[in-house]
Amino acid sequence: MHQSNQKAPVYKQASTSKSAYHSGGKLSYSQGRKPYHSAPHQDRSGSPYHVRPAGGGGYQAARPTNSGGYRGGRRGGQGGGRGGAHKQFMDISKFVNKAVITEEVPHFKPEHSFLDFKIEEKIKANILKKGYSDPTPIQDRAIPHVLAGQDVVGIANTGTGKTAAFLIPLIDKVLKNHKEKILIMVPTRELATQIDDELRDFALMLSIFSVCCVGGAPIVRQMNNLRRVNNFVIGTPGRLKDLVERKALNLAEFKTVVLDEADRMLDMGFIHDMRFMIAKMPAVRQTLFFSATMSRDVEVLIKDFLREPVSISVKTGDTVKSISQDVVRVGSRNKLDVLDDLLKQNEFSRVLIFGRTKHGVERLKDELVKRGFKSESIHGNKNQPKRQKALDLFKNNHLQVLVATDVAARGIDVSDISHVINYDLPSTYEDYIHRIGRTGRAGKKGKALTFIE
Repeated sequence: MHQSNQKAPVYKQASTSKSAYHSGGKLSYSQGRKPYHSAPHQDRSGSPYHVRPAGGGGYQAARPTNSGGYRGGRRGGQGGGRGGAHKQFMDISKFVNKAVITEEVPHFKPEHSFLDFKIEEKIKANILKKGYSDPTPIQDRAIPHVLAGQDVVGIANTGTGKTAAFLIPLIDKVLKNHKEKILIMVPTRELATQIDDELRDFALMLSIFSVCCVGGAPIVRQMNNLRRVNNFVIGTPGRLKDLVERKALNLAEFKTVVLDEADRMLDMGFIHDMRFMIAKMPAVRQTLFFSATMSRDVEVLIKDFLREPVSISVKTGDTVKSISQDVVRVGSRNKLDVLDDLLKQNEFSRVLIFGRTKHGVERLKDELVKRGFKSESIHGNKNQPKRQKALDLFKNNHLQVLVATDVAARGIDVSDISHVINYDLPSTYEDYIHRIGRTGRAGKKGKALTFIE
């Protein structure tokens, strides 16, 4: 922990205004965008933590003026990993976007309510138990087409309810034919687990069964579970392919397949596994394709896998408007000290931090624990039970910080994440979109900060 006689450092924020000043404890602007903070904050020691505007863009770390200032060069943080070149996305303008808090956002008026959909009444009861009232735009537009048996391409921002958009009509499909089998392919273990949990909620007391098949968990247990009656098989491409090759999974029995976050599966190199499994399925099938981004490679997949699909896009831009984005300019300061100072602010209550490598993520978590922050990590070197335990602790508000790699965090769906921090730069803009999409979900406000050295 820092010594108690040190003052909190000053962070400077970019602004379009020419002048700013403190007035009555508030940060006032003569013109331009709303400030990131409207008033000085306090760290855990009670020291005011001011934000001042600067012309350089984003937050800028400044050394404290007292003689006990922070030491350490610009590479003093724990973002490490092995040396050598690493691809990074570096367009700072993409990292800055203010959420306009006072803006009147037009209320979305769905064409349907959940009660209007032609689904079993028991499903509607479970939907109401989950506290859902009106469908989101992707749910409102996709569910009728899925119910009609059509192939669907759904493009929507992260955190807009894509999972329920395919689960609700597919549960109804199973209730109408209990011999129906549905395969759901996803890029990560966490996303598979999340979908399985959602399925259990929507299918409560409906005698619908599922099995989750992911790496990092015992394959023998999954093989035993597959011998039982299962309507849904949810898994990652690599593990699903292993099970097919071991003859524990017969894809010829599956007439419905969901490819969720297919863009990420492509990024992770699963294209051959995906093609392998689609080839094992019946030619006449229903294929549902959901993604947050669209690229040329994704378009090729759609052409190869789907037949006359209905295309639905409800994206309002690459990132949702409810997420305020900014950069933190580290300058000559120790990167870890800068992070430490941010996490001491009261508003950083539930924080997801992204690192580049598995080892770097683990080291960063260890350093934060040493500094007194309740932290855990998820990455590819952890087995599934440990990853799930860390995620559950974060979900249940027993942790302030979860440090993750891009792959491990793809399926994280935790409400009320106050901040996403890109401690290491993402490799691509698509990775950036998915990272910050963990906050500002379901219409709530969120904040994303990207460290720039």
